[in-house]
Amino acid sequence: MESGGALSGLRVLDLTRVLAGPYCGMLLADMGADVIKVEIPGRGDDSRQNGPFINGESAYYMNLNRNKRGVTLNLQSKKGKEMFLKMVAEADIVIENYRPGTMDKLGVGYEVLKEVNPGIVYGCISGFGHYGPYKDRAGYDIIGQAMGGLMSITGWPGGEPTRTGTAVADVLTGLSATIGILSALRYKMITGMGQKVDVALVDSVVSSMEIINQIYLATGEIPQRIGNRYESLYPYDSFKVKDGSIVIGGGNDKLWGKLCEVMGTPELAEDDRYNKNPKRVQRHAELKVIIEDWTKDKTIDEVVGLLLDNGIPVAPINTIDRVVKDPHIAGAREMFVDIDHPIAGKVKVTGSHIKFSDTKTAVKSPSPILGQHNAEVYECLLGLSEKEVLQLKEEGVI
Repeated sequence: MESGGALSGLRVLDLTRVLAGPYCGMLLADMGADVIKVEIPGRGDDSRQNGPFINGESAYYMNLNRNKRGVTLNLQSKKGKEMFLKMVAEADIVIENYRPGTMDKLGVGYEVLKEVNPGIVYGCISGFGHYGPYKDRAGYDIIGQAMGGLMSITGWPGGEPTRTGTAVADVLTGLSATIGILSALRYKMITGMGQKVDVALVDSVVSSMEIINQIYLATGEIPQRIGNRYESLYPYDSFKVKDGSIVIGGGNDKLWGKLCEVMGTPELAEDDRYNKNPKRVQRHAELKVIIEDWTKDKTIDEVVGLLLDNGIPVAPINTIDRVVKDPHIAGAREMFVDIDHPIAGKVKVTGSHIKFSDTKTAVKSPSPILGQHNAEVYECLLGLSEKEVLQLKEEGVI
C-alpha cells in the first residue's frame, strides 16, 4: 500500500484501541506507513461505540483510524496466533496498548515476536509502563492526568482540580510512542535489531509538566492552581473583552513596554512596581485589573488587531466553531479535511499537524469498516485464497 509519504514502505501492525495507541498509529499512517488495524472479530475497537455518530458510524473512531487498512483476528485462537506471527515476520512495527502481560499471556509478547522477527520494533503503551510497582494498574487518560500531577495545577485558585478539556494524556502518550518508535527504527537501520519501546501515560504527563516540576525541585514549593496565568511571566494570562476573552503573551520587559504604549499608559512601563518581570509576576492580580479596564469595552477583533499591529503576542480564545472556520488553521494549514466514508458519507476529520516540504502528509482513505481488508491483507501477507479467508471467518478466527 504505497502512499509516497515519509514512512512509505514501512508496515505496521496496530493492535491498539481507543485513543493513545490509535493516535500513534494514525500519525504513522498519515506519514505514509502501511498501518494494518487488527481488531477483535465481531466487536472491533471499543471506540467504535464512542459518539458522536454519523449514520451510526463513530466519528471518534473515524478520526483516529483514517489511512489504515482494517482486518479482524482472534488472537485467543491457535490459528489466529499462527497467522499473527506470520504477519509479524512481514512487518516492521507492532503497536499495542493492552495491560502489561496481556500479550505474553496470549503467547504473542515481545520475547516471542523478536524470535520471529529480530528487527521488529515493538511499541507498547500502557497506563504505568511495563515495569514498576504500578504496572498492573489500568490506565486511562484521566488516570494519567491525575497521577502525573496535571490536574493538581489545572483550574482556578480555590477550585477543584480539573481535567483538561481534551484527552491530553492520551495524546501526549501517542506522540511519545511515535517518537520512540521512530528512534528505534533509526537504531534498527544501524544495527539491524529491533527493540521494545515502553511508553506510559503517567510518564508522558510527568515529562510535560516541565517548569511545574522544577518549581518544586528547586524551591520545595508545591505549585497550585493559578487559572490561565503562567508561573514565570506576566502579563501572560487571559483577559476579558466585550464579546469573550483573549490571551496576551507578554513574555519580556520590552513587550510589556509596548503593551503600555498601546493602552495609553506608557508611564507603567517605567513604574518601579512593574518595570521588571519578577515584579509583574508578584503583582499579577493588580495588573490584570489594569489591563482588563482597557480591554473590557473592546471586542476580540479590536484588541487582537491593535496588539498584533504593535508586535504583541495575542490571540482570541477561540470556540471550536471559530477554529474550524479560521483561514489560517482550517484554510492554509489544512487542519480540517473532508473524506468520503462508505457508510457515514462525506465527513470532516482533523488533518495532520506534521507538515513536510516533499513528502506531504495527507488523509487519503477513511477508517476501515470492521474487517474491511481481510481478503486483501491476508492474501498479500499470508497467501490465503478467498475461499480460505471465508473459511477462517466461519471458524471465528477472523
